[in-house]
Amino acid sequence: MRSDDQMKLGLYLDWAGYHEGAWRDPSAPPNGGADVDHFAELAALAESAAFHFVFLADHQGVIDDHTAIARAGRNDGFEPITLLSALSSRTQHIGLVATATTTYYQPYHLARIFASLDHVSQGRAAWNVVTSAINSEAQNFGERELPDHDRRYARASEFVEVVKGLWDSWQDDAFIRDKQRGIYADTKKLHVLNHRGSHFSVRGPLNIARPPQGYPVLVQAGASDAGIAFAAEVGEVVFTAEPSLENGKRYFATLKQKARALGREDDQVLVMPGIVPIIGRTKQEASEKLHRLQSYTDIDVLIGTADLWLGSITDLRSMDLDSLVPAALPQTNSIQSRQKVLVDLAVRQRFTWRQLIRLVSDSKGHLMVVGTPEDIADAMVETFDQHAADGFNVLPATAPGGLKDFVELVVPELRRRGKFRSRYAGQTLRENLGLKRPRNRFTLAGVSRRH
Repeated sequence: MRSDDQMKLGLYLDWAGYHEGAWRDPSAPPNGGADVDHFAELAALAESAAFHFVFLADHQGVIDDHTAIARAGRNDGFEPITLLSALSSRTQHIGLVATATTTYYQPYHLARIFASLDHVSQGRAAWNVVTSAINSEAQNFGERELPDHDRRYARASEFVEVVKGLWDSWQDDAFIRDKQRGIYADTKKLHVLNHRGSHFSVRGPLNIARPPQGYPVLVQAGASDAGIAFAAEVGEVVFTAEPSLENGKRYFATLKQKARALGREDDQVLVMPGIVPIIGRTKQEASEKLHRLQSYTDIDVLIGTADLWLGSITDLRSMDLDSLVPAALPQTNSIQSRQKVLVDLAVRQRFTWRQLIRLVSDSKGHLMVVGTPEDIADAMVETFDQHAADGFNVLPATAPGGLKDFVELVVPELRRRGKFRSRYAGQTLRENLGLKRPRNRFTLAGVSRRH
């Protein structure tokens, strides 16, 4: 059961906005993703509205094919941990969610990075756990193509378990720093992991104190069969893409049931689908905003983006774009769940390929609501009340303009309906999300020392 009747809100932090044409919007800064002051302005705006967190997506390389690179405004962004570390000093309360892949990092490296971010931010860090999903990433790490989809998830599961074990290397009070006695650390409260598994061999211990939150909040976005199982096991915040209310309700119920079967409580697994709000004082004004963004987007970018999100198994440049999208596509080794969401939507709506590639550019399969602040709030409250969401990952089509519209027009409407808070409840991200602080595994096991 929910601990309260108010939704959680996160902000997808994008320098120009979520729409593929956003970089050409007059409000977007001219210097791309390399303006830290611009990101600080967005984070401060979200914090002023009491958003729970900001979230940075990431890829380990350029994600467009060569034809689209010249016209796509997304290949010069900051590495997430670097940017969020900078933003931690410019914010006080808002959570900081960084994406990092289990496919091409090592557990020790990643455990240390996120522990550091949690300390620097005084307990506001979260890790969006992903497996890499495009072959161009694999080719930056000595491989020709990605490992198999299910194998990537098997590695991810062990990876997370190793990282959590490393975060438990030191008990919370292990570093006593007693100058009079000359004792810096109590080694009875030091634990060596000595992990030996299918994918990793990691001794430990970690060379930084246990994170303030115990573990940074674990975020996941699995919706394939393997992904749902992984999300039920480790996800504390789960991102989804689902424009259908009924499908969203099914996913919500399925994930909670699977998590419950693993002994987890419903309010410790928060489902937060993405929403792309296009906001106008009238529906006509909102529609005009969307049409203007669509006019900014080149056909090469439309096709390249659709190819990526459909799993890189189509050749849209050689296809009749006015033919209907088929009922099924070959299974991809990339993002299987998003391919399914997009194809199912196209089949329900009887879309042509041209209509589908436009939709991918607009929303990438997330719920998109074009209308007044009341229309946006109606959709969010219905999704929340119908148990298809615990909150939302807000994906403004443009930044800062779309975010300002949401903060100034939609947030007050949600508060008027009693669905969103007006201030922060705690210091750490866990406290603000209502998530429990995990106890140290070695303390729970009654282990006094392990070398």
